[in-house]
Amino acid sequence: MILEFKNIHKSFGDKKVLKDVSFTAESGKAFGLLGRNGAGKTTSIRILMNVFPADSGQVLVDGWPIDYDRLGLGYLPEERGMYPKKKIIDQLVYFAELKGMSRKAAVTSVDHWLERLGMSEYRGKRLDTLSKGNQQKIQLVTALAHDPEIVILDEPFSGLDPVNAILLKDVVKEQIAKGKIVLFSSHQMNYIEEFCDSIAIIHEGKVALSGDLREIKRNYPRDRLVIRTIDPQPIRAAFGDACTAADGGGLMLRMRGPQEKQAVMQRLAEQFDVDEIKVFEPSLNDIFVEYAGKQDEEGKRV
Repeated sequence: MILEFKNIHKSFGDKKVLKDVSFTAESGKAFGLLGRNGAGKTTSIRILMNVFPADSGQVLVDGWPIDYDRLGLGYLPEERGMYPKKKIIDQLVYFAELKGMSRKAAVTSVDHWLERLGMSEYRGKRLDTLSKGNQQKIQLVTALAHDPEIVILDEPFSGLDPVNAILLKDVVKEQIAKGKIVLFSSHQMNYIEEFCDSIAIIHEGKVALSGDLREIKRNYPRDRLVIRTIDPQPIRAAFGDACTAADGGGLMLRMRGPQEKQAVMQRLAEQFDVDEIKVFEPSLNDIFVEYAGKQDEEGKRV
């Protein structure tokens, strides 16, 4: 199954929120939708979920306009959207029935997910008696109980402790293995990098970068080296301003171009006491800052 956003435009009054947004996500893979606050991520998700229509453009599945009567979507919102004073089981079953499940099937599925997430003991409790992390897990049940083909996770790891984060990771991997489209929207780049095969970075309503994450990294300019050494001073003295401290320790050496790589690496190995030399590969966070960072009034990245 292929989900395609094709030339989507959306305005609210005079404000253009999405400007010709296009990207593609595939089943059995996770897709990361990234952007700063206000970039247009939430608007894109709401158009996908048919909360409101695009002004122009199409949302396609396998080349056809998406049929919301036949295709299931599950959504975990960043902001909680459940009833704090109601019993958990009652509202989980209610939400599953809204997605087309019979009551019997809804109860069976909800109980399965409560057990899977270690939440069965809270079945008859009110939502507002739970911790923030456990409320997030209950909210996740609403996204998965009806077994949707497309799962949309907006800041899914927010409020989770490390143990529950691992549990959610396992659940996400299961959904991907079942051949579903899993769409992430998050500012936690480490999770996006861990799960997502492809990404789209939206900046000021436009797609600034999209595609396979490995290909994006592979095509990044290979003009920097990371050097590990116990004696950095001679290297810094030899290469001057081209050599700076690297994040996480070591040195970052910027070359005039990738064509210098072999010669510079040979010089480093022959003339200096180095433990490791490797071509710098940017993290997703590095890429995000480059494509989604704005300039403040002093011209600095924010």
